[in-house]
Amino acid sequence: MEILQQLLAVALVLGALGALVWTMKRKGWARGRVSSSRDAQTQLEVIGRLALTPQHSVHLIRLADRILLVGLSPQGCNVLESAPASSIRPSGADR
Repeated sequence: MEILQQLLAVALVLGALGALVWTMKRKGWARGRVSSSRDAQTQLEVIGRLALTPQHSVHLIRLADRILLVGLSPQGCNVLESAPASSIRPSGADR
């Protein structure tokens, strides 16, 4: 009998949490996933990647109107350089 009460209590709590999440999504107070609009996708773009060692690499990333050179290692990541996107000439533009 005691186990039935515990199962009922767990079901009641999970049901209340589910109703709360549903209400929050319906009212727009919570998002279930990241926006997949075209504008959101074009804000961040990986331009290139170069593996230096199996655990070290550099990435060239466009973030809105900035170009970032990011170094990745087991210790973390560091922004090595940052510049306006307009100051970077695409490869092949000098031909």
